[in-house]
Order: sequence, then structure tokens, then C-alpha cells
Amino acid sequence: MFRDQTRRPHLAALLGLAWLLVLVQLMAEYWLMTATSMHDADDALRLVQVRDFLAGQGWFDLHQARLSPPLGYESHWSRLIDAGLAGLFLAFRAFVDDALAERLMSAVWPVLWLIPTIAAAVAIAWRLAGRDAVLIVLLLAVFGLPGMAQFRPARIDHHNVQIALSLIVVAATVWSDRVRAMGWIAGALTGLTLAIGFEGLPLLALCGAAFALRYVLDPAAASALRRYGVALAASMFFAFFVSVGPAHWTESVCDEIAINSTAAVVTAALGLAMAATWLADARGSVRCAAAACAAAASLAAFVLLEPRCLGGPYALMDPALKAIWLAHDSEMQSLAELMKVGPTAAVAMAAFPAVALIAVAWLAARADLRGDFGFLVAAAAFLLALAIMLDVTKIYPYAMWLGVPLVAVAALNVFSRIKLESVAVRFFLGLGLTPTAVTISAMTIASAAGIDGLTGVNAPGRLVCLDRDNYAAVARLPPGLVVANELEWGPFVLAWTPHSVLAAPYHRLSASILAAHQVFARPPAEAHAILDRVGAAYVVTCGPIGASNLTPAEKAASFGGRLQAGDVPDWLEPVLETQGQVVVAYRVKP
Repeated sequence: MFRDQTRRPHLAALLGLAWLLVLVQLMAEYWLMTATSMHDADDALRLVQVRDFLAGQGWFDLHQARLSPPLGYESHWSRLIDAGLAGLFLAFRAFVDDALAERLMSAVWPVLWLIPTIAAAVAIAWRLAGRDAVLIVLLLAVFGLPGMAQFRPARIDHHNVQIALSLIVVAATVWSDRVRAMGWIAGALTGLTLAIGFEGLPLLALCGAAFALRYVLDPAAASALRRYGVALAASMFFAFFVSVGPAHWTESVCDEIAINSTAAVVTAALGLAMAATWLADARGSVRCAAAACAAAASLAAFVLLEPRCLGGPYALMDPALKAIWLAHDSEMQSLAELMKVGPTAAVAMAAFPAVALIAVAWLAARADLRGDFGFLVAAAAFLLALAIMLDVTKIYPYAMWLGVPLVAVAALNVFSRIKLESVAVRFFLGLGLTPTAVTISAMTIASAAGIDGLTGVNAPGRLVCLDRDNYAAVARLPPGLVVANELEWGPFVLAWTPHSVLAAPYHRLSASILAAHQVFARPPAEAHAILDRVGAAYVVTCGPIGASNLTPAEKAASFGGRLQAGDVPDWLEPVLETQGQVVVAYRVKP
């Protein structure tokens, strides 16, 4: 866009300016909310976990005693996120009181991770088309609010960190054929990303496959693969020992870094590094066999330690939870399922990735790009994220941010083809390609075509159930075990009150989730027996009451259905100060 090299602003300054503009947008929209609420259950439970850590809970002690007592809940979330949040809290507390420091921590942390996310998209675009494409990426980022959901103030769970780190690994892989250090960076950050969580695992595996495949096809790529393999093995060892306490070193699990996943990754990494060291000058067939052996050895190590984990992170979960909970989790819905319950939201989600898909097709028509390693990695990463997004909509941010540099490069290519040199005209045309413009246009067209309906994920009726002020009366009650009518309210009870809670939306709580479901799905007498068995002191409700998988007749006969109709059994005593409030409490009589 800028043709005079001497007048071009410094890239870091442009990146900083773009981030500041996004920061202003997000703070203007969400700052007031950060005073009393969080976005969802994960954010609330993360806040509880950080508070416990600041109060002196040990690094490897992720036990949450107030969740599903008396056994409690062993969290599988990374303490690395807690450490970052705690550090930010302590920095703010040096200048303000604890309440404001906690609010600033939750507001600033997610937005900070936009810097590496945008930088990764910038790096990919620069590698493919130079500096002019970078300017378009920054424009798309400034007007990229549809992709900001995981970076909103108060979004303090682990998703934003995983997105940022996964994109950096992709960007490093894209650059690995040009810059020697990128092999080290890609390998090191892969281990760190896996320590945070497994959400980006498919993209990380694709990047590892890209290093290996390039080595198979080109012996000159052996040094890059060796650097990647050594860095990955070292970082995975570090990630394991910093994440897993000595008492759990021999345990295999499917939902977090453990001995089985560490053994698999380290085996693959060292196998590839050795192949790149000793077989760099071997024939292509030998190099291919060596890479295949490394992959096979990795798979064998994984399967031998815990074969059930081939079923994914939820493989060890009680299958009964799928029907009563996981099937209704909006994050786990496919795009087709979202289209049924919220077609406008589905259209909005698909809009920009569809534009990016067109951009990939346009760029793939260029012979120079079809043979370019960087483009092939960037396009494959986007297509993989898009394919996963069709099955699990929570991957949408990955697809959107990986699509941003491809749209930018395609737009620049079109501008060059039509010899459009005007900066102003390029700017206004670029505005039409931003995620915000594309999404709004798609929603408008869908509405005009008669497609309507948004999901209830952010409905006002749900949001009031997340507000701390609405739990004030419940917080004043003597501490006891709460059974809530929705799993999602559990972490908010922990965050906003001194009570403990029976269940929350986490797959390791199979028995507690089943018990909480049965309380509201069974007839009142059976519900009373379950409440007595778990030692419940209170039943707390917000919004609609009753299990979602019951027939109308079953719901009418259930405890939840009767309570929704105002029929309070004699063993349940309404807490007067909560009656007529958003969050209503009932005391279970002894």
C-alpha cells in the first residue's frame, strides 16, 4: 500500500496501534461487565483457582475442595495460566486495592494475548506476500470483532492462550524454510502449547508433519527438522515436569499432558531429530521410512500406555454424560446442529471462513504459490481448522485467524492484478473484506432471506445468572452444599459465594453431574433422597428449571418441572430473602 520505503511506519508501531484500537473497542464494550460478571463457567472457575493459588495452594495442588465434596475436584487445567494471572494481579495490587486489581487482571489478561495472535497472522502474510499484505492484515484485525470472543475482557480461561500459541507455531512453521531459528521456535512452543491444553493439537500435529514431509522431499530440510525435533523433545520434557506432580508421573490420562502424551510426543520428536541427523543424505525412500518409523513408534507408545485415549480427550468420561450434558454444550455443537437452533448465528460463524476458503482457491491457482512451502502450510492449517470447525464450532477462532492472512494476501493479489494503486481505494475495499463487514453482511442477507434466530448462549436471561450481584442474598446464607438447576451456575456459586456446589460442567465430575441431573429429572421423592444422600443444604435456581432431555409428561412429573410450576414440596423451604429475585434459593429441610 505504501510505495515510498522512506515514509513507511515501523511495523511494530503499526502492530501496537492496531492492538490499541482493538483494546479500546473491547474495553468500551466489556469494561463495565468486568465489575460483576464473567463470560462463562470456565472463567468463573479459573478465577476461583487463581484465588486459591494466591492464597497459598501448592503448584501441583489443583484440588478444588468446594466442588463436589467431600472428595472434591481435581482440575486438569494448567497452573501456567494461573501463574500468569497471579503475576498480573500482584503487579496491579502494588497500585490499587485487591478488588480493582482482580478486575484489572481479568480485563487485561485476555486482550494481551491478541498481540501474539495478530503478530502471527502478520508473520504469515508477510512470508507469503511481503509488507503490503501486512497492512491489510492489520486492517482486518482492527475490524475483526467476530474473532474476538476468546479475547474479551474477563475471558480468563485457557482458550486465548492456546489460540495465540497455536498460531505462532503455524507462523514459525511457515517461515521455517527461510529463517533457521523458526525450527527451534516451532518445536519449543509446541511443547508449551500442549502444557496449556490439547485444543490446538491437530494444528500442532500438522506443523510437525510439515517439517517431516519437507525433510522427506528435500534433504536440505534436514537441519530444520533436527532443530524442531530437539526443541520439541526438550520443551515436552519441561512441560511434563512443570505440569505434572511427582505423585502423578505414572498416570495416563486423555485430557491433559501426562506420561502417555509426553512419551508419544518425545518419541516422535527424537525419532525425527535422529533421522534428520543420521539420514540427511540418504535416499528419499529411506528418509520417508525413517519418518514413518518415528510416527509409528510414537503411536505405539501412546496406545500401549492408554489405548482408550485414541477416543479423544473425553474417552474416559462416563458415556451417560453425552446425552444429558455434552450434547447440549453449545461449544461442542457442529455447524449443522447450530444451524438448527440458531441459523443466524451459524451463518455469521461461517461467513468469514467462507471468504477465506475462496481466497485459498484463488491463491492456489498461482503456480508459484502451489509450490511454495509457506503457502501450503498456511493453507493446510486453515483448511484443517475449517474442517474441525464444521464438527466443533468452538474452533471458529482458529479458522478465522488462520484465514485472515490468506484473505489479506488474496486481496493484495487482486489489487495488483487490476493495477489498483490508490491507498484510499484499497483501504475502503479492504474494509468490505473485514470479518466485521463480512459477518454483518451475511447476517443481513440471511435475515432478508427469512433465516432468523440466534442461539440462547448470550441471551439476557442467561447473562443475569452470571452476575455477582444476583448471588448476594445467597452469599449471606450459612455455608452449605448447593445443588443448582444448571451445571454452568456451579462455578459462579463458587466464585460469588462461600458455598460449595455439587456439580459443574466438567467431564471429570461424572458421578456428580449425573446426581445433579437426577435431582431435577426424577420425581420429588426421589430427588429428596438424592439431595439427602449428597448432603445438600440448598437448591438454587436461575432461569428455566428442569432437565432438557425429558418428554413433556416426564418433565411435568419431575422435581424440576414441579418446582418450575411453583409446586414446592414440603421438604423444601423457600429462602424468603431470595424469593422474587433472579437467583432463588431453597433450604433443604433436615
